[in-house]
Amino acid sequence: MIVFKRSLVLAAIASLVIPAGAAVADTWRMAHKQTAESIEGQMFQAFADKIGEKTGGEITVEVYPSEQLGKDDAILEQLQFGTVHLYPEGGSYLRKWVPDITFMSAPFLFEDRDHWARFMASDLVAGWLDQIEDEAGITVIGDQTKMVRGPYRVMVTAKPVEGLDDFSGLKLRMHPNELAANAWRHLGAEVRTLAWTDVYESIGRGIVEAVNSPIALVESMRFQEVAPHIVRHNEYPQGIAFMANAQAWNGLDDETKAQILAAYDEVAAEFAPKTAAIADEAIARMKESGVTYDEIDTTPIVAKMAEFYAELDAAGELPEGFVATVRATQATQ
Repeated sequence: MIVFKRSLVLAAIASLVIPAGAAVADTWRMAHKQTAESIEGQMFQAFADKIGEKTGGEITVEVYPSEQLGKDDAILEQLQFGTVHLYPEGGSYLRKWVPDITFMSAPFLFEDRDHWARFMASDLVAGWLDQIEDEAGITVIGDQTKMVRGPYRVMVTAKPVEGLDDFSGLKLRMHPNELAANAWRHLGAEVRTLAWTDVYESIGRGIVEAVNSPIALVESMRFQEVAPHIVRHNEYPQGIAFMANAQAWNGLDDETKAQILAAYDEVAAEFAPKTAAIADEAIARMKESGVTYDEIDTTPIVAKMAEFYAELDAAGELPEGFVATVRATQATQ
């Protein structure tokens, strides 16, 4: 009953923000979970500013960082109702409507970022995104592979990790993603689901011992203060999906859409090298403060995960067409 009443309230608010037949509110709200000073926080603000510039002030975007408007589920609900217009996050967060989309972030599967980008451009992924728009009223704007997150993934740990054997029994923070959780359990970790903003305290209190993260976000979240060991494992390539309220987006004319997409591409091109530079600078600073940084051999991890995907395939638990699409988008077939 409480959830039902809350939905009615949000629906009523949405009816005020985007009345039936109206094109779109002139002021959009963007919510995200990163700190404003982080590289992603800067990226999101730059995109908001660029939208205002490109549209000549016809659309302004107010940015709310650090989960000011709520955590993932709350923001996705607001995104559906139109009280939030943009939410930049990993595309797999849309799995509540199309569970198959979680395989966009399949751990230790893609050969490299180019392989992943080809997979993301496939008809299979396009179909998942179309289904989400139909069912949830949320669309993804732009090419999410261009908005680089990372630029690669690492594990930040309270104790040294040198390879696959050290994953056994490791208390690992995980976002609410069944595929990722099962994958890391297969690798031996003890998975515990926690909000991103709860990680620092949870490591400090011993609730978890490690967290997987894009390298460029480690320092801004201060994870290295409580977990001074960082290992690069390239778990999966990452981009940022700019999820938009579909009614707001589809209510725009073609010229305004083109202006926003041009802003998107310019910001993506600007911040890809910045993200890489931030990562290198952060690693150097953290190493100076006593943090260890290593790149582990992932060959045994990939081999172990091949067993995991083979088991899912044999059980009929992989999305239809997934294996064929992964193979078809490999560089060498």
